Amino acid sequence: MADEKLRDAWTKSEKVLGKGNADEALKILREIDPDGEKATTLRIAGEATWAIAAKGTSKSEYRRAASLLRDAVKKDPRDKKANNSYNSILNEMQDKGIKETTMPRLVNDGTPTLAGIVALCTSIIIALMLIKLASESSSDLATEATLELSWTNADGSQSTGVVVVELYAEDAPIHVENFGILAEEGNYDGTVFHRIISNFMMQGGDFTRGDGSGGYAGKFFGYCDGQEADSAGDCPMSSYTVPDEADNGRSHAPYSLSMAKTNNPHTGGSQFFIVDPDAVGQDGSPGTPHLDGVHTVFGEVTSGFEHIDIITALCDNQNCQNDKTPQDVVLESVTTNLDDDSWWKFW
Repeated sequence: MADEKLRDAWTKSEKVLGKGNADEALKILREIDPDGEKATTLRIAGEATWAIAAKGTSKSEYRRAASLLRDAVKKDPRDKKANNSYNSILNEMQDKGIKETTMPRLVNDGTPTLAGIVALCTSIIIALMLIKLASESSSDLATEATLELSWTNADGSQSTGVVVVELYAEDAPIHVENFGILAEEGNYDGTVFHRIISNFMMQGGDFTRGDGSGGYAGKFFGYCDGQEADSAGDCPMSSYTVPDEADNGRSHAPYSLSMAKTNNPHTGGSQFFIVDPDAVGQDGSPGTPHLDGVHTVFGEVTSGFEHIDIITALCDNQNCQNDKTPQDVVLESVTTNLDDDSWWKFW
């Protein structure tokens, strides 16, 4: 019975993938084989992730797809479909100048490679030199986040979609750390986008009140309601805010991810917004340039643009009251590339 359910799920996921709905295919696979125990699950997941990568510009999506297909081949080396897909994506990645991994492969089917031996020796030396520094530094920051959304379309039908965001860990490290903490603790899960303004932006992240009046930073960053504070003991958790990093050279281009706050500096907490793809500044430039240097841009959408397009258009033609959609646009979950609890969170 279990095998029959698996086969049915695989068939269904391949059908929806063939119709261009890679997100739905991945959802089916997660439900039937959340640990990725079967080679066929990994193969279809890899092909679905590949389809998502081909629509966007994220190199990491290609690497995730290749990794899933490589694992599928390892689980079942005689699976011709997995082998063909793996070889095909490697060829495509080579054509696009995308390396399969960001580090040299140390072994190839159990045999050390020359590049691997050199890399291993170099890594050991560097690791020994950096142990002290590593012990003193904060944990690595996320460089990518995955947002699962659900919403009601204008015709009343229900939709879901996955949006991938690149996080600017180098340009806005405090904001990225804050976003990662809130995501890891599940604070964003099930929240709503309470403010959607046509040709401007969609805003969410208020995990305490859901109306734009609540939320707070994931930890104490030295600011309490926008004012510097000496210690967390001087500030209630609900007043934790994030210091501005608005002068980081990043602009509010369409699909940018930015921190929401009051008119006062250093008052960002948990709320964020994504710039409407149709937003245009007073000078005719795309995006919302009047927010540059005021709000901190800490990421940008790299995949799932079509979902943002649909959601931001829900309030076109004055279809919303008080900048709120008739039915909630829900942020079902947020995960980052530092969260490795489940196999499917890598794609």
